[in-house]
Amino acid sequence: MEFNSINSESGRGELFLKMEFPFVYEFSPVYEIVMFIQCIQLLSNAWVIGMLDALIITLIFHISGQIDIVCQGLLELFSKDYEYKSYKDAKSAVIRKHQNVIAFSNNIENLFSNIALMQFFTNTLVICCIAFVILISIEGNKRFNMLLKSLFFYIAITLEAFIFCFAGEYLSNKSKSVANIAYEALWYNAKPSESRNLLILILRSQKRLTLTIGKFNDLSLEVFASILKASASYVSVLLAMS
Repeated sequence: MEFNSINSESGRGELFLKMEFPFVYEFSPVYEIVMFIQCIQLLSNAWVIGMLDALIITLIFHISGQIDIVCQGLLELFSKDYEYKSYKDAKSAVIRKHQNVIAFSNNIENLFSNIALMQFFTNTLVICCIAFVILISIEGNKRFNMLLKSLFFYIAITLEAFIFCFAGEYLSNKSKSVANIAYEALWYNAKPSESRNLLILILRSQKRLTLTIGKFNDLSLEVFASILKASASYVSVLLAMS
């Protein structure tokens, strides 16, 4: 579906989306009903996409909070004021918490991996097509409203891709903090048998927690930049062919 104006003879404005109907829709009240349905459709699509983006950001922030709890537990575990009477229980709690974080991250990865693959495949095509429309509108001195609508859609699609990439980048960087905190803890004040348990956390945290695009590539800001570069390349090809 594309943006398009209806027949100018009807004296109406523009429909939100280009559609073909088996009936005449230029006159009241059919025109108003069609406009209302298209508006509801656009709002519903925006609501679903917004909820999906908000869900992944919320889950990533939840994992980040759990990672902060693990890091705080490590610092308290080897602090000078810590009472070692319950060291074994506290150590087990920190390790279990870290295991739960890894398991929860894997569940999110399994949930969003295929979703991210479909989103990035479609987003790349949409970004390419909308950018092509924007350039054609600028070079051809087309109507300003067409340029404005295309620009809004371009920003929305690009922002959605950025949210997914930012979530993956943030999760990867956050997961590294466990190894850094484990190294910075006062492990040298503890017994060798006690500080040796840090090796488990350090080894596990060396494997970053990531979100992937269909198990093919990790979500990161570098991937976002590559999407924009690929879209720009496709646009240049389309402009050369037009």
